[in-house]
Amino acid sequence: MLIRPGRAEELAVCQDIERAAGEPFRALGMTAVADDEPLTLGDLETYRRNNALWVAQQGDELAGYLLAAPVDGRTHIEQVSVRPRWARRGIGRALIDHAALAHGGGDQTLTTFADVPWNAPYYRRLGFRELPEDQLTPGLRHIRTVERKLGLDRWPRLCMLRTGLPRTDVALEA
Repeated sequence: MLIRPGRAEELAVCQDIERAAGEPFRALGMTAVADDEPLTLGDLETYRRNNALWVAQQGDELAGYLLAAPVDGRTHIEQVSVRPRWARRGIGRALIDHAALAHGGGDQTLTTFADVPWNAPYYRRLGFRELPEDQLTPGLRHIRTVERKLGLDRWPRLCMLRTGLPRTDVALEA
């Protein structure tokens, strides 16, 4: 597997990956999440231009992608999506680790669903811990406000933090 920056011609593929990765939410009764449209090509292009879009390539296929942004001095994982047929092979972890390494190994944050098996329980296994409400930075508070307005709080959500530099065995391309 190779982790590398996404290319302009791959943005529509990233949208397809996100749609496919959203389908398992349907089985949990979270149809609104499954039906949610991915970011626009323009939004993805902004991440790409800002060196904040990475893809995981398996052979000739893109297996997953990640978007990150700086939030209050930390790397915030905005989105990580893996094609279901590539799930449970370490691709999400490799993308998250790469995002940490690409930003000098600093702390990472994310927001996620508390009770979805491939969300908060998965991130705990990667070393993330729940951030109590009183420890949220202004940027994370803003993100949570936007998520509430989008209706994501129909299901329990939380913010998580991982500190330190991860280990990775994945080939990384700058």
